[in-house]
Amino acid sequence: MQTNVLGYPRIGSNRELKKANEAFWAGKMSLERLQLTARELRRQNWETLQAAGIDLIPSNDFSLYDQVLDMCLMTGTVPARFKPLMESLANVSSPELYFAMARGYQKNGYDATAMEMTKWFDTNYHYLVPEFDASQTYRLLYNKCLDEFKEALSIGIHTKPVLVGPVSFLLLGKIKDEQLQMADLLDKLLPVYIEILKSLQQAGATWVQIDEPTLVLDLTPVQQSLFQYAYNKIKAAVPELKIILATYFGGLQDNTALTLKLPVQALHIDLVRAPEQLDHILSLIPSAMQLSIGVVNGRNIWKNNYDQSLVLIKKAITALGEERVFLATSCSLLHTPYDLELEELPLQKNWMAFAKQKVNELKELKQIIAGDTSLLAINQAAIKDRSTSAIIHKPAVKARLAALTDADDKRKSTFDIRQKVQEVVLQLPLFPTTTIGSFPQTEEIRKLRADLKKGKINQDQYDGEISKAITESVRWQEGLKIDVLVHGEFERNDMVEYFGEQLEGFVFTKNGWVQSYGSRCVKPPVIYGDVERIAPMTVKWSSYAQSITNKPMKGMLTGPVTILQWSFVRDDQPREDTTMQIALAIRDEVTDLEKAGIKVIQVDEPAIREGLPLRHADWQQYLNWAVKAFRISVSSVTDATQIHTHMCYSEFNDIISNIAAMDADVITIETSRSQMELLEVFSEFKYPYEIGPGVYDIHSPRVPTVQEMTELLEKAAQLLPARNIWVNPDCGLKTRKWPETEQALRNMVAAAQNMRIAIKAHA
Repeated sequence: MQTNVLGYPRIGSNRELKKANEAFWAGKMSLERLQLTARELRRQNWETLQAAGIDLIPSNDFSLYDQVLDMCLMTGTVPARFKPLMESLANVSSPELYFAMARGYQKNGYDATAMEMTKWFDTNYHYLVPEFDASQTYRLLYNKCLDEFKEALSIGIHTKPVLVGPVSFLLLGKIKDEQLQMADLLDKLLPVYIEILKSLQQAGATWVQIDEPTLVLDLTPVQQSLFQYAYNKIKAAVPELKIILATYFGGLQDNTALTLKLPVQALHIDLVRAPEQLDHILSLIPSAMQLSIGVVNGRNIWKNNYDQSLVLIKKAITALGEERVFLATSCSLLHTPYDLELEELPLQKNWMAFAKQKVNELKELKQIIAGDTSLLAINQAAIKDRSTSAIIHKPAVKARLAALTDADDKRKSTFDIRQKVQEVVLQLPLFPTTTIGSFPQTEEIRKLRADLKKGKINQDQYDGEISKAITESVRWQEGLKIDVLVHGEFERNDMVEYFGEQLEGFVFTKNGWVQSYGSRCVKPPVIYGDVERIAPMTVKWSSYAQSITNKPMKGMLTGPVTILQWSFVRDDQPREDTTMQIALAIRDEVTDLEKAGIKVIQVDEPAIREGLPLRHADWQQYLNWAVKAFRISVSSVTDATQIHTHMCYSEFNDIISNIAAMDADVITIETSRSQMELLEVFSEFKYPYEIGPGVYDIHSPRVPTVQEMTELLEKAAQLLPARNIWVNPDCGLKTRKWPETEQALRNMVAAAQNMRIAIKAHA
């Protein structure tokens, strides 16, 4: 029985890749040094997996920014706006084109917006969305997959190259020309894939992993037919190459028979997310096909329960024999931190496993199958210790949850009544301007927080500096003539981590970083027990900020679903119950903010869309409790208090009625990269609430012009009543630099003023 890892974290245990990328972008690191850092990280990963005895070690799972973007460059799927840049480069494999597609490009009069970014299935990882248009010619621009396979061979490690599959690549992209048919696009892409696969075969690759995670989604008959067509073509072109077709994040369900008919040598299935699929697959699997069973969770940090995994492993072995079974991670370990040994967690550490430990779990499960019962006993003791721990369960929290009534998730009045009250209280102009919450986190601000934690400064010194930063930001916003201000969140590290640190039931790592997108890394909190708010979390700084201005100051909170989605969540109770516990904690904070005189409160729920189950049949059950959790969080306030929420990277078409059911007075959304395309669904639905469509992309360093933002607002005004439109960036500004932030916001305010003048002229 062989062991199989689908992918490994790539940012480095000390975020070396993040730091190298950002230094390169800032002109402080050479391309050679960036490439050296990347090679060193790949080598470390391969040697770690080799030392653990893993049989199928992945390559090409590494990426400087994103694996789907890599596939775009490899296949020549380059948006037309980047063609001039591509044609001007002597070597398209250099990072200039690659990073321009990811981050936008603004140099020497050439201005191109970045590719759209959205969530990778229901994870918190973001991928760049491929764009397909009629002008594209698909060809192998850069054989990264082959290069990294050879790189591993050069240090004596024979790897299993990994590719995003051709059908999933298409289905996860966006077709820009209506006349283009997916089957025609597939015909154009397949020769490039086949060229890559032939090159790998010639270089000596034994197995190639092709990821087709869209096989766990609802597929139309046309989409299903693409898989059969693609893999028949691949089989005919490279008959000797052994392919592992990898699915993950869910079960195959109605796509099972289709998948098992594909001419591949092995199939990988996720038995963490969908253990129930094993019996059906074992009953249908062809006699020549091997099965990779994902029993070690690639999405969470809890120690594997060997007893549960062994039931599945033994069932597969009984049906197929050991030689046909691969013991595997459920998905890539990209979604987990590097190494638990870097942490100091005296109470919870024995319950956890990070990427390096998960690799070892595969090894130990294989050893247990071979007869090493001592390893099983050690694991059983750790599982029992967690299940019986007294720090997990709080009767008072459970009792409060049980006592919730229908009235607890309803505002006093309907929105039409609230809107009139809020207009009187807030006295805002048409097209009111605001930001999403955070301002640039400078090195000085980050050092200030670090110095407090290290004891280099005391609390009074820290508070004095934070007060100064807030005061400066308030005066700066007043100078820009922004209408609803924010305090800037200088005291906050991460929008989830900050709250988790103040809630009971959470524990935090020091080095538990995972990649969110590009160089953006997050350190998710770990929810290990019942959640409870012990004291106010944000009132101090929001109240201070409001005390120094006459303009409305927004209180800034993270919503319960987002805190859940962006944490590593306990797996010993339903996610719904954990979410409701968090909602009650946020409700207490909302109540205290209102008592402190904060008239505008934003409860961010950017993750509510990503929490959707992958199958439509399961959506409504999730949406019912997700929407209820938000409403519980905010429904304690009076009509005069304006509730905002923020969402990003969301396709709202299928859930617009549920978004409306959240009953937020104002929703801010990401629309800049899609040129206000997302607003169409709000218009068609006749969304009754106020909306802030993001008018510029904060994930790119480029500064949009006044005209550009005015044109976006003009598009919005064609779709929505002017009375209901807010003007704001599409997300928080934490990751940006101050000069670009100031210019962009200055342009944004000017665009809002242009719209007020235009509306007045037409009145």
